Amino acid sequence: MVGFKATDVPPTATVKFLGAGTAACIADLITFPLDTAKVRLQIQGESQGPVRTAAGAQYRGVLGTILTMVRTEGPRSLYNGLVAGLQRQMSFASVRIGLYDSVKQFYTKGSEHASIWSRLLAGSTTGALAVAVAQPTDVVKVRFQAQARAGGGRRYQSTVNAYKTIAREEGFWGLWKGTSPNVARNAIVNCAELVTYDLIKDALLKANLMTDDLPCHFTSAFGAGFCTTVIASPVDVVKTRYMNSALGQYTSAGHCALTMLQKEGPRAFYKGFMPSFLRLGSWNVVMFVTYEQLKRALTAACASQEAPF
Repeated sequence: MVGFKATDVPPTATVKFLGAGTAACIADLITFPLDTAKVRLQIQGESQGPVRTAAGAQYRGVLGTILTMVRTEGPRSLYNGLVAGLQRQMSFASVRIGLYDSVKQFYTKGSEHASIWSRLLAGSTTGALAVAVAQPTDVVKVRFQAQARAGGGRRYQSTVNAYKTIAREEGFWGLWKGTSPNVARNAIVNCAELVTYDLIKDALLKANLMTDDLPCHFTSAFGAGFCTTVIASPVDVVKTRYMNSALGQYTSAGHCALTMLQKEGPRAFYKGFMPSFLRLGSWNVVMFVTYEQLKRALTAACASQEAPF
């Protein structure tokens, strides 16, 4: 088997917390261009917004969007908002993924047999809690990904400048714009992602189809990515549109969703589905595989330090 072997010592909450944040950052570094393409496709069709795409740029499909961005804005445009994205993952994923097992144990009162409802409740709780911690980083990330470099029209010159500009022009709560749809999205994403991964992995192990190693983690993560994309895409599109909207463009997330439905039809809620799936599928695979290995490596390192000479 490739990778670290499972140990009898369960990883601590601290190991899970740090491992989840680190694994999520690694996954973001690899899949960030797909996430940027997803954002560009999702906001395409908006009549206005604080950040617009390059003049005349029309995006068609994942590869078409990436190629258009590289041609009109340069390769670096695919990593617009990366710093804010990594800040987001280190604070966001650490909470929603790293604390999931601890919260699940809290709801099951320490029982080893968690019901699906306990898992769903734990996923919703950590997903919502993570948004409360990391929302400003998500707003800045989306704004950076949406803005174009072409034509010298960049609104934000750096990550720090983006935080300051949004707070100055839109008030402190501008950094918390889209919290409601983001709480809804991440409660859904966390349930779909973590609970699906949990259930698929448990089913594979209980049926003795796989052992607790890389192939099992890969299969569980891929299945979780697909389920998450199907369930969460509509809320994700609304969240992205609302976060990127001009001040006063939408009165609420519900108004944003209704405007999309009236002007662009139901299919608008699945704009950017393919990059969302490619991104979530690949992100889940990289993140969960890395997370499982980091948990084992950190646990082994802690155990070796505590072992007597």
